[in-house]
Amino acid sequence: MPPHPTARPLHSPQYRGMVLGLLLCAYVFNFIDRTILSILGPAIRAELSLTSTQIGLLGGLYFALLYTLLGIPIARLAERYSRVNILTVSLVVWSGFTALCGLAGNYVMLALCRFGVGVGEAGCSPPAHSLISDYFPPGRRASALAIYGLGVPLGVMFGAAAGGWLAQTLGWRWAFVAVGLPGVLLAIVFKLLVREPPRGYADREAALAAGLPVEAPHPPLPWSIGHETREIGAVVRALFGNWPVLNMALGITLVSFGLYGSAQFAPQYFVAAFRLDLTTVGLIIGLIGGVGAGIGTLAGGFLADRLARISPAWYALTPAIGLALCTPLYILAYTRESWQMAAAILLLPGFFQYTYLGPTFGVVQNSVDVRRRATATAVLFLFLNLIALGGGPPFTGWVIDQLAGVRFNLGGTGGVAALLAGWAGGVGGDPAVFAATCPGGIAPAGAAPGTVEACRRALADGTQGGLVLTFLFYGWASVHYFLAAIGMARHLRGPS
Repeated sequence: MPPHPTARPLHSPQYRGMVLGLLLCAYVFNFIDRTILSILGPAIRAELSLTSTQIGLLGGLYFALLYTLLGIPIARLAERYSRVNILTVSLVVWSGFTALCGLAGNYVMLALCRFGVGVGEAGCSPPAHSLISDYFPPGRRASALAIYGLGVPLGVMFGAAAGGWLAQTLGWRWAFVAVGLPGVLLAIVFKLLVREPPRGYADREAALAAGLPVEAPHPPLPWSIGHETREIGAVVRALFGNWPVLNMALGITLVSFGLYGSAQFAPQYFVAAFRLDLTTVGLIIGLIGGVGAGIGTLAGGFLADRLARISPAWYALTPAIGLALCTPLYILAYTRESWQMAAAILLLPGFFQYTYLGPTFGVVQNSVDVRRRATATAVLFLFLNLIALGGGPPFTGWVIDQLAGVRFNLGGTGGVAALLAGWAGGVGGDPAVFAATCPGGIAPAGAAPGTVEACRRALADGTQGGLVLTFLFYGWASVHYFLAAIGMARHLRGPS
């Protein structure tokens, strides 16, 4: 039965804030455990003699495969059963497998552990988005989801900073253990403190406050293949069957493709190009880049909610403008001659880039029925992560291997534009020569000084070229967000 208009709210603002804070903490651990491989990559690569493509598969496809495929069945469970319980179990699973990565003795074992991390993390965001939508009304949903979305930059920031220091002092194996085990403790706290809210409560509360008629949500129908297929089909039509949401889905997929691909190999660039240690690289990637990204995540959600009072089109225009501005800034940062200049510039682009998180997830949650919200996030993540997370790091790693081979075979130096042009023109020969001469991207012990420098230069220039090419996906994503603004007002003001 819906609450009476004058009834005391079921959840106090303080309690809602605590729940959102715990969900944010879970998402921070989610992204620490997902992305720490990027900062540990140079050390793992050197010890296990891996290529950039192999590192990309560990950070991308091997994680993304089960993560995306299990997302929808777990989300369907979250539409019927306790989302708090599902998230608790998931947190234990992904944290445990992260710790087990530190015990991996070879590439195959490490890949299997990454599959396990993906299995656990599949149960994070779909139930979390659904919980947030039942705690916060539609007009505050983008802001609340932006706060939850802070887990992305904060997870990357802490994972890079702490992971770099841990790898430098304890080694990459203990770094996995140190960031994995605290997630198990968080799962216990989450289970003890968070209550399962009534489905659709925040929507009914907002409707009653506005004097609108309210219909109590219907209980879920008994499980059947036909019913589940119809529910998933309805979500697919809601996300991909209308112009604004379709373009926002394409936009977030493209920006995530660029994000996952570039984040996986940014540490490798600073190590190879400037001979920095992992602690310093962690501070550059994590703290410097994370500050701007965190501010941008919050600003994107709150700004979009405020500007949407003028026109709902701002849910799309806010990230569109941000992504258009961040693209040249990233390219500028990664083509500087000194790491100090690159680090200084990196304070800026994250602020503009991360404005996409809150508005995108807010529009998705506001476009579906209350018992389809976890499923909507899972369907979006299936589409997004198979392409972006599964393809981004392997794509960037493959480009780096190709360009590193071109630079090693041709020798000398040159700008990134000349390197990309040479590769596109078929100049440079077989990249396998670089892989054989420089296993793991570095010259073998006892190699001549000229070979040592040639390996370093090839890896540095190849990584720089791969990153610059990957950053162009942000500009492509911006186009789709601009297209999403067309018809956004009509879509959000009409029936969901």
